[in-house]
Amino acid sequence: MDYRDNIEKVLITAEELAQMVDNLAAQISRDYADKDLLLVCILKGSMIFTGELMQRLTIPSQVDFMKVSSYGSGTTAGVLKVHLDLKRDDLDSKDILIIEDCIDTGRTLGGLSRYLKGKGCRSVKTCALLDKPSRREITFAPDYVGKEIPNEFVVGYGLDYDEDYRSLPYIAVLKPECYN
Repeated sequence: MDYRDNIEKVLITAEELAQMVDNLAAQISRDYADKDLLLVCILKGSMIFTGELMQRLTIPSQVDFMKVSSYGSGTTAGVLKVHLDLKRDDLDSKDILIIEDCIDTGRTLGGLSRYLKGKGCRSVKTCALLDKPSRREITFAPDYVGKEIPNEFVVGYGLDYDEDYRSLPYIAVLKPECYN
C-alpha cells in the first residue's frame, strides 16, 4: 500500500517538524538546566518525537517508556490504564517530562500526570508535539506544545491509524474514507 494515496493533505512538513522540535528542545534545555531530567516517552506514538527531542537537548537527560490508555465518559476524568509502567527506584530524585504525540481529550495525559506525581517524582510536567484544544474534555493544559492543530485525523511522525502511517516524515491529514 502506498500511504500517499490516503493522505488528504500535509499539515506539517518535515522541515516544520524539525523547527518545532528545535524550539521545544531549546526551551526545555533552558528550563531543566539545573534539574535531573527523565523523559518519559508514551508508546508508541511518541517514539520518533522523543528520540529527536532528546538528540537536540543541550543538557543531560535519561529516557524511559510507558504505555497507557484512558477511558471515561461525561465530565469524569476517566480511568487510567497502565500497560507498561516505570520500574525505577529513583523517581523521587527525578524531574519527569512526559512526552506525548498528540493531546485531544486530555484524559490520558491528565491521569498520567496525577499517577506519576503519586509515585513521588520530584516534579512532573508534560510536552506534546501536537495539541487539539477543541477536543478537550477535562481542564488540562500541557506545559510545552509544539503546535496547536484543528480537530482533524492526523498521521505520520509516529502517529498512526491502525498501526500504519507512523513512518511518514511529516504530519498529514488522513482521508476520512480511510477510517470511516
